[in-house]
Amino acid sequence: MKNISKVAVLGGGGRTGKYLVNQLLENGFSVKLLLRNPDNFTIQNSKVEIIKGDAINEESINLLLKDCQAVLCAIGQRRGEPLVASQATKNVLNAMKSYGIERYVLLAGLNIDSPFDKKSPKTSMATDWMKTNFPEIQKDRQFTYDLLNESKVDWTQVRVPLIVFSDDSSEISVDLEDCLGDKITAMDISKFIVKEMVESNYSRKSPFISAV
Repeated sequence: MKNISKVAVLGGGGRTGKYLVNQLLENGFSVKLLLRNPDNFTIQNSKVEIIKGDAINEESINLLLKDCQAVLCAIGQRRGEPLVASQATKNVLNAMKSYGIERYVLLAGLNIDSPFDKKSPKTSMATDWMKTNFPEIQKDRQFTYDLLNESKVDWTQVRVPLIVFSDDSSEISVDLEDCLGDKITAMDISKFIVKEMVESNYSRKSPFISAV
């Protein structure tokens, strides 16, 4: 994991994704981005390479992952569009196998369930709300977790509560059983993901992270 120099990023044009891209650049990584609308991307840096395409397209993912040593995903579901989470992960896992890439870190909501959870009533209520109001999105995200478990790659699925889009940074809690806080900043999410990408402290696990 210490030999990562170029990182493939999905969702890098989104609100959280932009923090992630900047954090990678600040830590000296080259970044390869998959964007549907490259003209809207405002981060200018010689270490950024952009591929125009869509995460649900297998060829786009193959182009994205070529010459990379790790994959980060911060894709959100687009309103009124095809479900993206599980299809993107299928494409990523296939391309990782083809290129011999081992490391995959992706962002998810606290509503994803794992067999190791001991969710509090508050976290369970948030999970149930998602299942009731967005059942298809919930199923797709849960299926993504199943795909990860069935794979042989070194993955980490980072589960977060309400995201605050701020450069503020504070102490965070990391827990494998429950989400202990109500919110977390996009800055702290990006710092955790980049560190976890390299260190693999939570390999093949789904930690909850939140502000203390």
